[in-house]
Amino acid sequence: MAEKITAIGLEGIVVAESDLSLVDGKNGHLVYRGHWARDLAIHHTFEEVAHLLWYGHLPNEEELAALQAKMAEARTLPEHVKQALDAIPADVDAMSALRSGVSLLAESSHGWPPTMEQVISLTAKIPTIVAYRYARQQGRQPLPPRADLGHTANYLYMAKGKEPNPAHVRALDAYLILTQEHGMNASTFAARVVASTRSDLVSAVTAGIGALKGPLHGGAPSEVTEMMEAIGTKENAEPWIRQALEKGERLMGFGHRVYKTMDPRATALSVVASELSKDDPWFELATHVEQVALKLLREYKPGRQLNTNVEFYAAAVMRAVGLPDELFTPTFAVSRTVGWCAHVLEQAANNRIIRPESTYTGSMPV
Repeated sequence: MAEKITAIGLEGIVVAESDLSLVDGKNGHLVYRGHWARDLAIHHTFEEVAHLLWYGHLPNEEELAALQAKMAEARTLPEHVKQALDAIPADVDAMSALRSGVSLLAESSHGWPPTMEQVISLTAKIPTIVAYRYARQQGRQPLPPRADLGHTANYLYMAKGKEPNPAHVRALDAYLILTQEHGMNASTFAARVVASTRSDLVSAVTAGIGALKGPLHGGAPSEVTEMMEAIGTKENAEPWIRQALEKGERLMGFGHRVYKTMDPRATALSVVASELSKDDPWFELATHVEQVALKLLREYKPGRQLNTNVEFYAAAVMRAVGLPDELFTPTFAVSRTVGWCAHVLEQAANNRIIRPESTYTGSMPV
């Protein structure tokens, strides 16, 4: 009998073969279906990259137009979902409200296997749920989705209640592309486990949302925002960071469990931020704080691989585009839905129920 391997947390255990993405922490690589994720974020749109993950190739003009039209048409929420969101108490957090709203999108026709129509519809509706709930909490009438806007621009429009700034759309689009997919992370694994039982797509994505809600996975980069607000100005960056390091405090937004070089998602977002920094004081402060922090981390912690991670620039992007802390993780879900759905489709194409074992450590009956 083959020896069984115990790996607490499944760390280092391969549970599936996938051609969706490569996450190479040692070399700092993130690849989506043969394309560098950083290049996709800089040169492509949310819908183009979603098409790549779902269909296996970047779309031509006709394919892109068809996908954009389908997503725009699918954005409107059913009335029963709106009524349910209206009934959720105001003190319920945004991720819990999103989880509840998504679960109500299941229809009797949703079964096995999942379809591309279901994938497109679900991905299109999740931003509407987030924005609808947020508008209600702000005491304003939720705006209906606009078919003339792209996925990211429409989300910003509904969430903020006004015409989106093109520079902000550009920055948020890059962030959403870079967080669409990231290998067999906790929420993706949760979605694939549910899909492996031949449950429906909505159930699988709801499981992903539940996992992303946990602070160890989708914990919002609000602590980075708090650090940036405490620093306040470029002149205060070095004394503030130096004092924090001398106290042994952790700098939020630096270091990553997987990446031992700079997080490639942060690299791409830094390019976008540098392009926009002249137009946005928050981006300008963020790029300066990063430079100072990396310099001081090398000084105080030599030999440690503490580089900028995606949360640092995610916080900069979210703050610059005007999204509040409570929407950080729901916005993460807006993008990661693409990856969850891609993994569910991949699981369905070659399904075997995911059923790991555990080692019993209790006592035996006498």
